[in-house]
Amino acid sequence: MGKPLKLKSNNRIADILRSHITDYQKQYHLHPDQYKVVFDILNCRTRYLGGHIERCDKCGTERHIYHSCRNRHCPTCQHLPREQWLEARKSEILPVSYFHNVFTLPHDLNSIILLNKKVMLNILFQSVAETLMTFAKNEMGGRLGFLAILHTWDQLLKPHFHLHCLVPGGAVAPNGTKWIPCKQRYLFNMEALGLVFRGKFIYHMSRAFQKGLLKFPGGPITPYAFKNLKKHLYVHKWVVDVRESFRNPEHVIEYLGRYTHRVAISNSRIRSFKEGQVTFTYKNRKTNQKEPKCIGAVEFIKRFLRHALPKRFVRIRHYGFLSNRNKERNLATVRRLMGVSAKKKPKTDSSVQEAMKNLTGIDITVCPCCRKGKMCFVRELTKYIGANAAGIIRPPRTSQAIFAAG
Repeated sequence: MGKPLKLKSNNRIADILRSHITDYQKQYHLHPDQYKVVFDILNCRTRYLGGHIERCDKCGTERHIYHSCRNRHCPTCQHLPREQWLEARKSEILPVSYFHNVFTLPHDLNSIILLNKKVMLNILFQSVAETLMTFAKNEMGGRLGFLAILHTWDQLLKPHFHLHCLVPGGAVAPNGTKWIPCKQRYLFNMEALGLVFRGKFIYHMSRAFQKGLLKFPGGPITPYAFKNLKKHLYVHKWVVDVRESFRNPEHVIEYLGRYTHRVAISNSRIRSFKEGQVTFTYKNRKTNQKEPKCIGAVEFIKRFLRHALPKRFVRIRHYGFLSNRNKERNLATVRRLMGVSAKKKPKTDSSVQEAMKNLTGIDITVCPCCRKGKMCFVRELTKYIGANAAGIIRPPRTSQAIFAAG
């Protein structure tokens, strides 16, 4: 029988958290949502979550496979869910041009958003949806369908709240009897989109303020102060990026893969971690080149945890004729109006091994040592009830928990 195979951890973020989360907690409180992220990442693929033992049927090599945490903020748990999600979207792609629009909130709102993530980010989704639907009704005379994906970071892990929207180039007439194709090379005018988006967001934000749903840095503010805040927001131009369309529908899936199921930073971008310093790469937008950035581990953790989303918050949403309710029926209607046949819906009941092979071309059952045998199940590994991440991080004090928003 071969020797047990020791699998090296490639979760650099987990290493940073394990080494410096106590230092972080000396300076900042952990919000409950942030605590869950840290707890899951530290326990991901460890004995605490249990797993199973596999053995090669040729050379006898054994390996211990521990379960993943499946937290959406964990950088090691996103590949398979992303590929499965993209595979499911293939049947929804229409034979039309697709447009990519990005709606960005001004950084003046960052501190307010960090204190009111659920309320403010829901307002962002609502404002973008209303803006696109209004333009579709007024300029195309129909109803759009689109996908919106939330990102909250920039390349340096600083707050940068924006929605990536992927929109099929056309709309369904109000009576559902006609498909109205988009004829121009862009979807809608960028300047006009920015003005309407700004107005709708500030309107919904004002409603939330009137209902007492918003918190502000330093405590409550007066209606007069809020009025001044709105004046300040109206002064600035709000950025809406209208990018060139995709003419090949097959490219849409590949493009979507760049934006779905992403975390603030992947392990591959972390170049080194030593002596309390983290060096990672980022893309300098001015030079369009990748450059290294070195910051303290505590600062790195602070930036990473600022992007923890509230529990059950949905960051990928579908609207219009692509909304989850009646999506299949709506797509069938659109295809009928376009005169094209429906795509076959992919099977979703395949095993993890089959899914990995189909989606990535990698057969994870092949022995990594001899490359000839197959790794076969031996027995389950029960969850380890001993030491775990709870011994490293202090529980959050919910009454005082705040986001490190500096």
